[in-house]
Amino acid sequence: MNTVTKTARTAGALYLVYVVVQIVADVVGRSSTIIYGDAAATAANIAASAGMFKVGFVIDLIAAVLFLLTAWALYRLLKPVNPEVALLFLLLNATGVAVQCASDIFLVSSSWVLSGADFLKPYPADQLQALAMAFLYLYKNGFQIAQFFYGPWLFPLGYLVYKSGFLPKALGIVLMVHCCTWTATALQFFLLPGFTAITYVSWPLGFVAEVGLGLSLLFMGLWARQPRRAIVA
Repeated sequence: MNTVTKTARTAGALYLVYVVVQIVADVVGRSSTIIYGDAAATAANIAASAGMFKVGFVIDLIAAVLFLLTAWALYRLLKPVNPEVALLFLLLNATGVAVQCASDIFLVSSSWVLSGADFLKPYPADQLQALAMAFLYLYKNGFQIAQFFYGPWLFPLGYLVYKSGFLPKALGIVLMVHCCTWTATALQFFLLPGFTAITYVSWPLGFVAEVGLGLSLLFMGLWARQPRRAIVA
């Protein structure tokens, strides 16, 4: 197995593991616990499963690290195609990861204010619950801000997949289209919060694009040619 093939399979494995870990983080840490708009019910859920909530937070951080490592492996793989474009998608991904990790501070803070620590006892329970909900909204908004980097990173990535000569061109096109739908989903969240139609297109397309890329790298192997070198004028 040559170095390029090994890098491709590493990138594919990291991408697929990241997807699984991120789904686990969503299920374990948030989906059954947080009820946005209902501070009392959310506080009760967090108190009842405080340990799992914190585990979900840690898994979320692990997922972010895996995503960054995936981007680094893809950068190493696709840099010979065009180093400037490869650097662009790496920087977009790294910025998104940084914003996501920063938003996670608010996620764990919501659990912290509901911990029942002695120094929090002077504050009424309803105020602590409201503060925890405020932290969760800050987390949610921070996570959506990260999508303004996670969306655009797909376009240069898709472009390099299309130009690579050793990955399916159709997959590159799907990734570039997914860039538009995923970015539109983030815009929808802030500008049209009651409108969710774009999400029904973006999520299935994202599954096809990103899981498809991971599977292509991991199982399909590389096609006959090596990556094309960038042409410098």
